[in-house]
Amino acid sequence: MKVTLENVLPGEIEARSFEIITEELGGRKLDEDKAPVIKRVIHTSADFEYADTLCFSDGVIGKALEAIRCGASIVTDTQMGRSGINKRSLARYGGQVYCFMGDEDVARQARENGTTRAVAGVDKAASMEGPLIFAVGNAPTALVRLYELIKEGRIHPALVIGVPVGFVNVVQSKELIMATEVPYIVARGRKGGSNVAAAICNALLYMIDETRGQ
Repeated sequence: MKVTLENVLPGEIEARSFEIITEELGGRKLDEDKAPVIKRVIHTSADFEYADTLCFSDGVIGKALEAIRCGASIVTDTQMGRSGINKRSLARYGGQVYCFMGDEDVARQARENGTTRAVAGVDKAASMEGPLIFAVGNAPTALVRLYELIKEGRIHPALVIGVPVGFVNVVQSKELIMATEVPYIVARGRKGGSNVAAAICNALLYMIDETRGQ
């Protein structure tokens, strides 16, 4: 088998990747405001099924961008997700990225209440001031807890990114978030991951930076 490599300069690899994604999507027409998010997730995962499974609440892109411009911080459920988000870009608008999974008080609360650290982390985030974006890529229990707090009126997220990956209560937790009235971006089904959560955050940040530079 003869292997032919593309001659692409290092600085052009990402742009070429997005060209390939657009080509392989064929004649499929994506909503203009959602396309950057969908393509960024495909770029991160090499999985074109996200073009079908990513679900967006009405007007969520505009609401998410406005929240970031107003200084929203992002709470993730993994250190991997936190590491993957462009913190410098977010800081330009006054936001920070948090992950409470390793905090001693979160671990203690989880032990005392018999819950996961992800649940305790959501409870800790509920006491924070200012707009919050939750980027959940691993723990469905975090989404379930968010659903409970939203229904109780104890938390009002600016955006919930619900993309945990796995089998136990993953599908159900995503459906619960989509049953709320909060803005959401959810990967319906079992697929997802911390890399997908970070990709969605970065797509939103990139969209704002593009607008800012115009």
